[in-house]
Amino acid sequence: MAVLELNEGNFDDTIQNNDIVILDFWAPWCGPCKSFAPTYEAMSEKIEGVTFAKINTEDEQELAGKFQIRSIPTLMIFREQVAIFSQPGAMAESDLEAVLNKAKELDMAMVRKEIKEQQEKS
Repeated sequence: MAVLELNEGNFDDTIQNNDIVILDFWAPWCGPCKSFAPTYEAMSEKIEGVTFAKINTEDEQELAGKFQIRSIPTLMIFREQVAIFSQPGAMAESDLEAVLNKAKELDMAMVRKEIKEQQEKS
Protein backbone atom coordinates (compact mmCIF):
# COMPACT_ATOMS: atom_id res chain seq x y z
CA MET A 1 0.00 0.00 0.00
CA ALA A 2 1.27 3.48 -0.82
CA VAL A 3 2.12 5.87 2.00
CA LEU A 4 -0.44 8.67 2.27
CA GLU A 5 0.54 12.31 2.66
CA LEU A 6 -1.69 13.78 5.36
CA ASN A 7 -2.65 17.38 5.92
CA GLU A 8 -5.30 19.32 7.83
CA GLY A 9 -7.82 18.55 5.07
CA ASN A 10 -7.56 14.75 5.00
CA PHE A 11 -6.32 13.95 8.51
CA ASP A 12 -9.67 13.41 10.25
CA ASP A 13 -11.10 11.30 7.42
CA THR A 14 -8.01 9.10 7.41
CA ILE A 15 -8.13 8.51 11.18
CA GLN A 16 -11.90 7.93 11.21
CA ASN A 17 -12.07 5.60 8.20
CA ASN A 18 -9.15 3.26 8.96
CA ASP A 19 -8.86 0.82 11.85
CA ILE A 20 -5.10 1.28 12.38
CA VAL A 21 -3.14 4.29 11.16
CA ILE A 22 0.56 4.85 11.73
CA LEU A 23 1.83 8.39 11.28
CA ASP A 24 5.37 9.47 10.54
CA PHE A 25 5.91 13.11 11.50
CA TRP A 26 8.91 14.27 9.45
CA ALA A 27 10.54 17.27 7.71
CA PRO A 28 12.48 17.55 4.44
CA TRP A 29 15.60 18.90 6.19
CA CYS A 30 15.71 16.09 8.78
CA GLY A 31 18.56 13.63 8.17
CA PRO A 32 17.16 10.83 10.38
CA CYS A 33 13.77 11.28 8.67
CA LYS A 34 15.37 10.79 5.25
CA SER A 35 17.23 7.71 6.51
CA PHE A 36 14.05 6.22 7.98
CA ALA A 37 11.84 6.87 4.91
CA PRO A 38 12.90 3.72 2.95
CA THR A 39 12.20 1.51 5.99
CA TYR A 40 8.78 3.10 6.46
CA GLU A 41 7.96 2.66 2.75
CA ALA A 42 9.07 -0.98 2.81
CA MET A 43 6.96 -1.72 5.88
CA SER A 44 3.91 -0.12 4.23
CA GLU A 45 4.20 -2.79 1.51
CA LYS A 46 4.81 -5.62 3.99
CA ILE A 47 2.27 -5.03 6.78
CA GLU A 48 -1.39 -5.79 6.04
CA GLY A 49 -4.30 -4.00 7.70
CA VAL A 50 -2.42 -0.81 8.59
CA THR A 51 -2.65 2.56 6.86
CA PHE A 52 0.75 4.24 6.64
CA ALA A 53 0.81 8.03 6.45
CA LYS A 54 3.33 10.85 6.66
CA ILE A 55 2.89 14.38 7.95
CA ASN A 56 5.38 17.02 6.83
CA THR A 57 5.80 19.12 9.97
CA GLU A 58 7.06 22.09 7.93
CA ASP A 59 3.84 22.24 5.89
CA GLU A 60 1.50 21.05 8.65
CA GLN A 61 2.66 22.97 11.71
CA GLU A 62 -0.85 23.00 13.22
CA LEU A 63 -1.05 19.20 13.16
CA ALA A 64 2.44 18.89 14.61
CA GLY A 65 1.48 21.36 17.34
CA LYS A 66 -1.80 19.56 18.06
CA PHE A 67 0.15 16.39 18.87
CA GLN A 68 3.00 18.25 20.61
CA ILE A 69 5.65 16.95 18.22
CA ARG A 70 8.97 18.17 19.61
CA SER A 71 11.33 15.79 17.86
CA ILE A 72 11.32 14.23 14.42
CA PRO A 73 10.87 11.68 13.20
CA THR A 74 8.06 10.83 15.60
CA LEU A 75 5.84 7.81 15.04
CA MET A 76 2.27 7.75 16.29
CA ILE A 77 -0.30 4.95 16.01
CA PHE A 78 -4.07 5.36 16.11
CA ARG A 79 -6.37 2.38 16.56
CA GLU A 80 -10.11 2.93 16.22
CA GLN A 81 -9.54 6.71 16.45
CA VAL A 82 -7.58 6.42 19.72
CA ALA A 83 -3.91 7.40 19.93
CA ILE A 84 -2.26 4.31 21.43
CA PHE A 85 1.43 4.92 20.70
CA SER A 86 3.77 7.87 20.24
CA GLN A 87 7.54 7.71 20.16
CA PRO A 88 10.23 9.98 18.77
CA GLY A 89 13.01 8.46 16.70
CA ALA A 90 13.35 6.09 13.79
CA MET A 91 12.79 2.36 14.28
CA ALA A 92 14.31 -0.74 12.78
CA GLU A 93 11.94 -2.82 10.63
CA SER A 94 11.71 -5.55 13.26
CA ASP A 95 10.84 -3.06 16.02
CA LEU A 96 8.25 -1.32 13.87
CA GLU A 97 6.67 -4.65 12.95
CA ALA A 98 6.56 -5.69 16.63
CA VAL A 99 4.86 -2.44 17.69
CA LEU A 100 2.29 -2.74 14.90
CA ASN A 101 1.55 -6.36 15.83
CA LYS A 102 0.99 -5.30 19.45
CA ALA A 103 -1.34 -2.54 18.22
CA LYS A 104 -3.36 -5.14 16.30
CA GLU A 105 -3.64 -7.36 19.40
CA LEU A 106 -4.87 -4.64 21.77
CA ASP A 107 -8.26 -5.13 23.39
CA MET A 108 -9.77 -1.77 22.45
CA ALA A 109 -12.79 -2.26 24.74
CA MET A 110 -10.35 -2.45 27.66
CA VAL A 111 -8.41 0.58 26.37
CA ARG A 112 -11.61 2.64 26.11
CA LYS A 113 -12.63 1.51 29.61
CA GLU A 114 -9.27 2.62 31.03
CA ILE A 115 -9.52 5.98 29.25
CA LYS A 116 -13.02 6.51 30.64
CA GLU A 117 -11.85 5.65 34.17
CA GLN A 118 -8.95 8.09 33.92
CA GLN A 119 -11.24 10.85 32.63
CA GLU A 120 -13.66 10.27 35.51
CA LYS A 121 -10.82 10.63 38.03
CA SER A 122 -9.74 13.96 36.53
